[in-house]
Amino acid sequence: MHVPDGFIDAPVSAAAGLVAAGAVAVSLKGARRELDERTAPLAGLVAAFIFAVQMLNFPVAAGTSGHLLGGALAAILVGPFTGVLCVSVVLLMQGVLFADGGLTALGVNISDMAVVTTVVAYVVFRGLVKLLPRGRRSVTVASFAAALLSVPAAAVAFTLVYAVGGTTDVSLTKVATAMVGVHILIGIGEAAITALTVGAVIAVRPDLVYGARGLTRPLKLRVGGELVDAQAAAPATPAAARSTRTLWIAGIVTSLVLAGFVSFYASANPDGLEKVARDKGIDKKAEEHATADSPLADYGVKDITDARLSGGLAGVIGVGVTVIAGSAVFWTLRRRRSGDASAAAVPGADEGTDTVPEAAPAGDGGGRSRTPGGEA
Repeated sequence: MHVPDGFIDAPVSAAAGLVAAGAVAVSLKGARRELDERTAPLAGLVAAFIFAVQMLNFPVAAGTSGHLLGGALAAILVGPFTGVLCVSVVLLMQGVLFADGGLTALGVNISDMAVVTTVVAYVVFRGLVKLLPRGRRSVTVASFAAALLSVPAAAVAFTLVYAVGGTTDVSLTKVATAMVGVHILIGIGEAAITALTVGAVIAVRPDLVYGARGLTRPLKLRVGGELVDAQAAAPATPAAARSTRTLWIAGIVTSLVLAGFVSFYASANPDGLEKVARDKGIDKKAEEHATADSPLADYGVKDITDARLSGGLAGVIGVGVTVIAGSAVFWTLRRRRSGDASAAAVPGADEGTDTVPEAAPAGDGGGRSRTPGGEA
């Protein structure tokens, strides 16, 4: 559903850009509350994984393919605000490096593919987990439903944007019917990928899944004939660190294999938006991408004639660049949260005074203040 340049007129593209900028600004602030030492690395990994899986177009109908949008997956794994940022980083990398999604349409794409999918998916997800029995299986089921509904919601959002700023005169009813119809089918693939990924992470590290927090049942012990909640043991920090590192490495390796090897076998059919655009004539004024001559345009490395090698290298480069860019953003946000917490712990710090606690420990380094729960 990457909208190219020329589909939407300049005023509406500019307005969508302002909406996207506002959403990103709000998400930057909200993500600082969602991220901690454990989830900040996971957020960069989620962005890289979404980039990799978006290269895997799967057939959904005759002559049509689809791919993951990723808003639901990101929101459930790392939180809705961080999820918006994850998908936005992916879209930025795709637009600038791979000529996928117009640069003038970047605001449209972020508003549609990052904001709409994430918000719709997380609202549906939270509603379902409140209704379903508490447990990991309910998280997986809710993930499937949330992802399934997020894709046609994005299709509806695009249709509304096109109704206001479309550059060709076509039947909006036909466009809406075609867009929603094909993206319901794509949503099934999105739901399956999202549910499988969330379920896999929950099986290994349920504490890292943002959407699963607070849903585990406390361990019960029978004392004097009555069941009482067992006191949770303090987590073994070194073991947890090793587990997180193992998960991160496994995720990166999986992303590299998907983008560098499996992507060669992805469907070559046009995706849902491309197919509808061709069939309904909304691509008549599509413009060539501003970076069409870039070394990585169309997910291939320039001057490498072997298609398998060219596409594989482009995928590996994309995963690497995305995980670096995403991790830099999320670690910066995490460090700012730690700095804010430290400043709040200093009396008069918010008033610009030079007050220093008398018993400040030497060699604190980052000045981080931690609570018993591990949150800064």
